[in-house]
Amino acid sequence: MFYRIRRRAAKPSNTVRRFIERSARLEGQVPPEVEQVRAELERIEPAAVVDDFLPPELRVPSHDQLDGRMMPWKWPLVLDGEMVACAECGAYRDWLILSTRDQIWLRCRAGHQQQETRLDTAWYNRNSGPADATHPTFEDCLRHLGH
Repeated sequence: MFYRIRRRAAKPSNTVRRFIERSARLEGQVPPEVEQVRAELERIEPAAVVDDFLPPELRVPSHDQLDGRMMPWKWPLVLDGEMVACAECGAYRDWLILSTRDQIWLRCRAGHQQQETRLDTAWYNRNSGPADATHPTFEDCLRHLGH
């Protein structure tokens, strides 16, 4: 019995044989719809190459093109469990936080600046929002932020 099953399995069945014959006849043929699609694609003009970058007036400068960035910080700044206060006037809120050359500087409302070594650029990036404007000078930026 097992011999007969193996012997039958060695020869392809009639159905398989017919499938192989029909596949061989269809091998070089292409449906007419394919030729129509190819002809339509050849008639279509190629799209013009367009510069996909924004126009210069809409581009935002990258970090290496800026001298620094600043953001307002209206709340008290607490670092290592200690509230940061201005070394000159004692103000403890309404800061401008400046990030420049991998340093963080704090500027109080009176215009006193002090470097804050406990903060870094990563902290600044986590806490700052998107820039709403760029300014050519430091004073223009201070005016924009109301200081």
